Amino acid sequence: MLQKVCIDEKNQNRILHYNLQWFAKDGEGGEKTEPATAKKLKDARDEGKVAKSRELNSAFDLIVLFLCLKIFVSFVGEKFIDIFSYIYENMPDFVKINEGGLSVQAVAGLIASVTLKSLLIMLPFMAFGFVVTLLVSIVQVGWKVSTKPMKPELSKLNPLNGFKRIFSKDSLFELVKSILKIVIIIYIAYTSIKDNANDLFALYDLGLNQAVALVGTLIINTGIKISIVYLVIGLADFIYQKHKFNEDMKMTKQEVKDEYKNTEGDPQIKGRQRRKMQEVSQKRMMQDVPKADVVITNPTHFAVALKYEAEVSSAPVVLAKGEDYLAQKIKEVARENKIEIVENKPLARMLYHNVDVGAEIPPELYQAVAEVLAAVYKAKNIQ
Repeated sequence: MLQKVCIDEKNQNRILHYNLQWFAKDGEGGEKTEPATAKKLKDARDEGKVAKSRELNSAFDLIVLFLCLKIFVSFVGEKFIDIFSYIYENMPDFVKINEGGLSVQAVAGLIASVTLKSLLIMLPFMAFGFVVTLLVSIVQVGWKVSTKPMKPELSKLNPLNGFKRIFSKDSLFELVKSILKIVIIIYIAYTSIKDNANDLFALYDLGLNQAVALVGTLIINTGIKISIVYLVIGLADFIYQKHKFNEDMKMTKQEVKDEYKNTEGDPQIKGRQRRKMQEVSQKRMMQDVPKADVVITNPTHFAVALKYEAEVSSAPVVLAKGEDYLAQKIKEVARENKIEIVENKPLARMLYHNVDVGAEIPPELYQAVAEVLAAVYKAKNIQ
């Protein structure tokens, strides 16, 4: 909103123009106090902007990983022992006696074979992780594929914007969250190792299979504890991200008005269009009044023009109707064209409120309208 102030300085008038929106909170348009509209939320979703917590995804991934390990720990341990046995049993096949050393081809073949066997062991866990990540993401934000976040933007390369992101409130929150995660993980790992210190010292006296089982159980139990705590952090982060997203999506009253104008059209323009349509409709309606057989009035508030043609319609049709000023105009046209005007307050009111222009009268009004038309035809000597 522009304002101006006149200042009289040394008998000279000066006009200063200024914009009050410069002083509004959150920039032009005022403070963002209005919830985001459905259109803005849809546009943000199309651009890949959603309330999503990566911590929640990671937490569920960790929980599923360690639960799977706990269930299949024996199977995994046996398979890794088989890999060690495979390496030592087949070592001679990979060794090429050539100046007392291994050839590059032999080492590459050994590594490729061991890597393939390890991947086959980890493949089910990777598949579980992928499915869980997908399901948690769908639960958080639903299913919507968007490629816009991957499009290159020059604004992302702006060092000034980079500094703003580094020292922003969100970066501080992420820093605190990361420190909290590290402290919790270190604490849980330390307490788990401390509680099982006696078992760890006994590893020297255990066989390979027993030692692997003991270490595996310790790692899995510690991992499950960390995952549960991580899940709590993930849920808290999701609540925060949801709140932050809703706050970021808020709009000013001016933005809501502008969006309504862009989507629904300017209310003033639509109002003018409606008035224009009403004028055209009324003009067409008034042109039909001379064709009426009778005009039934209130007599001051309502006027309804009726026409009955037995060969065209099964009941009388309302050609025109109006209230107050328009009713007076209908009666004027009726007098100019020598159309009978009949006063019947209840019937005029019923016709005005219950029958649209161009529609036939309902059966419950047949008798009352028939009596009026009969009187009109009798007066005009129409059989």
